[in-house]
Amino acid sequence: MKRREFITLLGGTAATWPLAARAQQPPAMPVPVIGFLRNSTRDDSVELLAAMRQGLKQSGYVEGKNLAIEYRFADNQLDRLPAMAADLVDGQVAAIIASGNAASLAAKAATKTIPVVFSTGDDPIQIGLASSLARPGGNVTGVSFLTGGTLAAKRLDLLHQLMPTVVTIAYLSNPNNRSRQLREVRKAAEALGLQILVLSVDSERDLEAAFARLGQQRAVALLVGADSLFFSLRERLVSLAARQALPTMYYLREYAAAGGLMSYGASITDSIRQVGIYAGGVLKGAKPADMPVVLPTKFELVINLTTAKALGLEVPLSLLIRADELLE
Repeated sequence: MKRREFITLLGGTAATWPLAARAQQPPAMPVPVIGFLRNSTRDDSVELLAAMRQGLKQSGYVEGKNLAIEYRFADNQLDRLPAMAADLVDGQVAAIIASGNAASLAAKAATKTIPVVFSTGDDPIQIGLASSLARPGGNVTGVSFLTGGTLAAKRLDLLHQLMPTVVTIAYLSNPNNRSRQLREVRKAAEALGLQILVLSVDSERDLEAAFARLGQQRAVALLVGADSLFFSLRERLVSLAARQALPTMYYLREYAAAGGLMSYGASITDSIRQVGIYAGGVLKGAKPADMPVVLPTKFELVINLTTAKALGLEVPLSLLIRADELLE
């Protein structure tokens, strides 16, 4: 064989090697897809989504790299949640992360097989998400940051400590919320000798009217109930409270950071991060039935001193000492 023919043959054979090698390689593994279902809007969920992605990353999953996420936001129209949950189930997602009571209950009702990892502010047993905290059972587990129940009564007590001469306190409540907050607040108010004026708000359009009614009542302080609707409207709530010079107690730090007077509760972002960790565990094969519901171990009192000064309030030394964070 002539030298030129040999080189040509050798070159042609070598060119086929990569193709043959690629043909023998196994196909790439499909990227798992999970669903994310939330009561409220995407815009008010930016920090929560970042925390969830951080938790997923801690478990080895990065969106756009080895994980895809299908997002569904009900925009505070809770009647849309069952259809959205059913859509995720029809899409055969590997797991569903559900944020908020209504979203979590909708996800649970939509499937008995796809793992659901919930985030709720209430007792998951009381609202029907889990049969046990230690062993939730079925295909559902998650995290509760416990904003309702006895913590609602604790917030009322802290607000009373700030303003001990106040007799009537308004309570902002969503009648669609299935938690026991209102019951606990009424019980605590009776023990403290306070009157509670309930303001029912179940949609964004009712908020202005509620504050207008509040301006006509004798209440001079406000306690905001824990609810995803109110969280999505937190900046408007803080603005309306400031407009009426109304000392207000909230349930999450994000309100105080937005200019609200005080907040007392666990960290919602840390809870959502834990949800991401749990979802990652489920993707690796962990069974929700064997994954205990995660509860917070720390509750923080946050006081916005700038807001207190604007309201002409002198915060008692006892609360200043007790506060975990003072914002200025």
